[in-house]
Parts: sequence; C-alpha cells; structure tokens
Amino acid sequence: MPSDEYLQGIYYIQGRDFVDAGIVSSEIKKSLKDKGIPESIIRRVAVITFEAEVNMISYSEQGTIQLFIEPDAITIQADDIGQGIEDIELAQQEGYSTADDSIRELGFGAGMGLANIKKYSDIFEITSNPGDGAHLKSVVKL
Repeated sequence: MPSDEYLQGIYYIQGRDFVDAGIVSSEIKKSLKDKGIPESIIRRVAVITFEAEVNMISYSEQGTIQLFIEPDAITIQADDIGQGIEDIELAQQEGYSTADDSIRELGFGAGMGLANIKKYSDIFEITSNPGDGAHLKSVVKL
C-alpha cells in the first residue's frame, strides 16, 4: 500500500444504503478533477470506485475506499466487512452475480463489478475469504 503521505481521502460505505450509491465515486471524481488529473484517468478511477462502492453496498455490512495519489499512479484500496467471496475467479467473470432479487430490482447486480474493476485497472489484486470480507487494490498508472 502507498504511504500515508499520498493518502487523499478515506471514504466510508454503509452496506445496503442504495440511496447513496454513487456518492463516494462522485466525490472522488470531483476531487481528481480539482487536482487537474486527466479526464481519461478520472473516467477509469470513477468506474473502479463506483463498482467497488456498489459491491460494498450490495454485499457487505460496511467498508472503506482509500484513495492515494502518487506521482506516477492512483491507487484505490477497498476493504469491507461482510460475507466475502467464495470463488474469486468465478466472481470476476462478466455476467456472474450472486445478487438477490432486491438488488436486481434496484438496477444493480448485473455481474460486471469485478470484471469492470479489473478491466480499468493497470494492477488489480483481490483477496477474500468467506465470512471475512473482501480486500481489493486497484492501480491506475498516470
């Protein structure tokens, strides 16, 4: 993980709070724009943080997204307290979802979250154990 000198923000996510879905990723997007980060990088980071945020809201009790801006990269560290992921490889496949009907009725749960995070990351790491939450690191190079 990057050092705290590059930490730009810690954002807290509450599980099942679909009303606020997207607020954290919007705040991060605005912060990057204010810092003059190129639009193409902002777009990638926005997709990554939105997908991580929605996954936390959908599947965890709570979580955090930390944003680090280094001279050569932006790192997103997302950690949650929740059910965890049983099969990480399967969960990364486009279209695979464990979302229940209540999540799908809200327009979420299409099974693109981890696939999109991986697609828009230059470096992507995820670990999880059932019952122990998920821990994700995404790096977008500048």
